[in-house]
Amino acid sequence: MNPLQRLALRLLVPGQLVCLLAQAATVSYDFNIGWVTVNPDGAFDRTAIGINGQWPIPRIDANVGDNIVINVHNQLGNQSTSLHFHGLFMNGTVHMDGPSQVTQCPIPPGGSFTYNFTIEQPGTYWYHSHTQSQYPDGLRGPLIIHDPKSPYNGKYDEEIVMTLSDWYHDQMAHLIPQFMSKGNPTGAEPVPQAALMNDTQNLQISVKPKTTYLLRLVNIGAFAGQYFWIEGHTMKIVEVDGVYTKPYETDMIYLSAAQRYSVLVTTKDDANSNFAVVGSMDTDLFDVLPDDLDWNVTSWLVYDKSKDLPKPALVSEFEPADDMKLSPYDSMELLPEPDRTVELEVKMDNLGDGANYAFFNNNTYREPKVPSLYTALTAGELATNPKVYGEYTNSFVLGKDQIVQVVINNHDDGRHPFHLHGHHFQVIHRSDEDGGDFAEANHMHLAFPSTPMRRDTIVVEGNGNVVLRFKANNPGVWLFHCHIEWHIVSGLLATFVEAPLELQKTIELPASHLDNCKAGGLPFAGNAAGNKDNLLDLTGQNAPPPPLPAGFTTKGIVAFVISCIVGITGTLFVAWYGLSPREVSEHARDEASGEGEGDETSATQQNGVRASEDEEERRSTDYLLGGSLKNTYPEELLHTVVEATLKNTPNLDPAVIEDIAQGGMNGSQSHPGDTILQHQPLHGQPSLRKQLAGHCCLGMAAGMESMMWNYGSKAIPTDVWPAL
Repeated sequence: MNPLQRLALRLLVPGQLVCLLAQAATVSYDFNIGWVTVNPDGAFDRTAIGINGQWPIPRIDANVGDNIVINVHNQLGNQSTSLHFHGLFMNGTVHMDGPSQVTQCPIPPGGSFTYNFTIEQPGTYWYHSHTQSQYPDGLRGPLIIHDPKSPYNGKYDEEIVMTLSDWYHDQMAHLIPQFMSKGNPTGAEPVPQAALMNDTQNLQISVKPKTTYLLRLVNIGAFAGQYFWIEGHTMKIVEVDGVYTKPYETDMIYLSAAQRYSVLVTTKDDANSNFAVVGSMDTDLFDVLPDDLDWNVTSWLVYDKSKDLPKPALVSEFEPADDMKLSPYDSMELLPEPDRTVELEVKMDNLGDGANYAFFNNNTYREPKVPSLYTALTAGELATNPKVYGEYTNSFVLGKDQIVQVVINNHDDGRHPFHLHGHHFQVIHRSDEDGGDFAEANHMHLAFPSTPMRRDTIVVEGNGNVVLRFKANNPGVWLFHCHIEWHIVSGLLATFVEAPLELQKTIELPASHLDNCKAGGLPFAGNAAGNKDNLLDLTGQNAPPPPLPAGFTTKGIVAFVISCIVGITGTLFVAWYGLSPREVSEHARDEASGEGEGDETSATQQNGVRASEDEEERRSTDYLLGGSLKNTYPEELLHTVVEATLKNTPNLDPAVIEDIAQGGMNGSQSHPGDTILQHQPLHGQPSLRKQLAGHCCLGMAAGMESMMWNYGSKAIPTDVWPAL
């Protein structure tokens, strides 16, 4: 199909489409994938991945029943690539699904690959790179499958496609090493610099009064979900992720990364005003909010170009439609009780390299050396054994036509959009945020919906759960993963190997598959480690870093001890220096005796002399025992403590040290060390050295400081320090 034909197809209204779609066609594209320079938010020029020297990349348009042929040529020069057609089932052509090391080897620089498949699904989809986390660099665009039998044909006049996305000013090749490093132990995802609509900002959409539009919305972002609304207009949801729904009216929609909605919007009767169209990134997903971040993107429905473009009004809260309330148009009933249940526990944690990883069932994904599809095709009878696909691919082998129930228990605080390749699933239960784990025994009183909503991407709330059901009627190797690209990088993927013995009978790989493997020096047969002789021998498989070691490592102990020594020494020195007597200069003494130039100066210096003398008095045992401390502490203890410290005795009794510390807590004067000591009681310690080690140094240092504060003397003389 040439560009003029594609343009004509986009401009056709539904009634005109029927004639064109009467016969299936072959829709062909030639994609030369390479680098271009772009600046979609007007703030920063950067290199992005374009197609045929252009960006945004082309929209793919086809009709139900068409055969799509896409000839890809990798001209990136420094990166391999591949394309995935998000939401398409690829029935009978799983080898065209696109994810690298799952259904194919990546297309190397200078290499080529032809995607060839037939479309039987109407709806709103998109395509994107599924290699090296490239799609945030720009390799993503909408894919629309038009339907002559749509139940909504005749219900709208024109069609508009709108993409929502987030945008980064840096390339993923630079961001990923920062994200996956010990310098980011909490796994904080990089925050995008901007939000975009149709890969730009300040978009103006010309509309006519009294007209109904089918608005196709696609979130092609890498991270941020977006709230979407049109001021002064309502929307009727009629499709979600390629599934027609019964009309559902709403003012606002939430689209996670990878989700799609089609809505009917009817314009006003007149053209008196223009209206803001707003996308607002879900900032609950961000660990930090940069001061310069504008998380909103605004476009406009333009009725009259001569009129102002109003600023969007502030909203007090987000109230999007609940997709659990949607009903499929075909009223497909709840699938029967499952033959197989797969439970997936989501968590984030650190591994031995210090970086933060994502886990299903305590296992973080590592891509196999041999694409999992190729393993299924070359493993013979062992293809039904999940072990051959690798220990770190989270593989589950499913029987043909099994009813599969997937239970996701999210042990992470953040929400996750999960996507299943090759299928729609029924969403039969979803908890609210902090809903905990799904335990079927505790949910027997819940009635699952009789006609549950179906889609291919679903959001599970933070610390919540979701239950999905689908029929394994599409033999293939299908990924199931979070569609936040940072979580794909950190390993939140699983693999469903569906009816592998059926695959061996029906799939024959084109030569281009093996050519790309050979060009990249990648094995294309055997198990996940590339072993062909012993398929259960996974020696050499790709593996994640080891777990964090239990307890302290030698390096950690050394760092801990040095930190303690430095902290104690610094604290004691500061306290000793601050409480030591100050020498008064001879000049000051002269002025104090009346030889100063002025009465005010003499009085000041006399106060200084008296202060020095008072300090000497406070250093005496008699003074200490005669003060208020006598009424607070036992006299015998005070004698022991004061004499021991003032006589520079190095061998202080542990019990005395403990009581001094308790005195520091209970003394009448407030001190910064008091609060710390209340959480660090010193009981039963055999020596001062063990006290220091056993209470993380800080507590004991604070105790020493408290002792000096309360006793007003050099409680730890300089020649006692070596004993510490």
